[in-house]
Amino acid sequence: MGSVWRAWDLRRSAYVAAKVLGQHDAGTLLRFVREQSVRIQHPHVVAPHGWAADDDKVVFAMDLVRGGSVATLLGDHGPLPPSYVAVLLDQLLQALSAVHAAGVVHRDLKPANLLLDATGTGRPHLRLSDFGVAGLVDEPRMTRNSTVLGTPGYLAPEQLSGEDPDPRQDLYAVGAVAYELLTGDRPTGSRPSAAGPLADFIHTCTATNPADRPATARAAARLLAETGTLPPAGTLPWTTQPDAPEVFDQLPPLPPSWTPAGPASPSGNTTAPAEPTQPPQAVGPVQPTAAAGTTSSNGPARPANPTGATGAGGPAGVERSAVSQGAGVQGSAVSPGAEVEGAGRRRGLVWLAVGCFVGAAGLIGSAVWVLVN
Repeated sequence: MGSVWRAWDLRRSAYVAAKVLGQHDAGTLLRFVREQSVRIQHPHVVAPHGWAADDDKVVFAMDLVRGGSVATLLGDHGPLPPSYVAVLLDQLLQALSAVHAAGVVHRDLKPANLLLDATGTGRPHLRLSDFGVAGLVDEPRMTRNSTVLGTPGYLAPEQLSGEDPDPRQDLYAVGAVAYELLTGDRPTGSRPSAAGPLADFIHTCTATNPADRPATARAAARLLAETGTLPPAGTLPWTTQPDAPEVFDQLPPLPPSWTPAGPASPSGNTTAPAEPTQPPQAVGPVQPTAAAGTTSSNGPARPANPTGATGAGGPAGVERSAVSQGAGVQGSAVSPGAEVEGAGRRRGLVWLAVGCFVGAAGLIGSAVWVLVN
């Protein structure tokens, strides 16, 4: 759902990931508000830190994660070693412990929503993302009872029957993800089953009855530790294998005039423009590059090149992003021709106003001449 772009945040002086959504209906907007409200500070969670909206588009910014997703790693490598899988699962359970403590249930755990820092063959660093269909425990639901949110294969049986959000639903998905990481096969609607040292962990997490699953993410983490598969800190047992998993930097090169230190000014400097001294009442777009970009409510952002889509849709062609929440930040163009188009429209309006004024003056002059003569 939506598309993600790399953008330069002027306030943070860093590249961020900017997610663009279209307000197709009220449900989409409500899910956007829900996602941008999830701001859990945790080393294994990617949560939004600013947002903006204009017309039929909304955008929010979050940390940029360079290594792609676990789904990308599976596509590159295939089934992963049990010790490597155990590290990923342990970090995922740490993230879920923080998320559940905040009263949030993710409800869409899958490899595509598990992002990775570019660590090469070293110890992976997982970050849980995409809270677009997250639910709050004991809070009113945003969808009808007949609507099932999430991805088939990773949904607990009670989710399919429309039960309210429960943290144990996420733990079922953890077991399904563990099965896919070990086998390379996407789980189906049936209960996943795998052999090896993590078999009991997967079997317990994917129990049909929620009461038979671990009660919390912390309990699941203890169960994982009891398998003996989790390697001690500082050890990399998978590197002894001929084909060790490797997480590459998945971001494309920066476009011309963009550097790791930010966008270059016309003079060749890479220093970002200064913040406005007075919060603007209405702001126009900044100069875009050949690709799209966004801004956040925590600071203006200049567009760079896309990091790729996170949902079924490709990169969204957004006209512009304006200020939301009363924040004193600049808007930014997220379509290559947006600024040129906007400037042409303004020039056309100016000439129209001048023409109307000249025409009115001519009519008044003619009327005075008729009256005098």
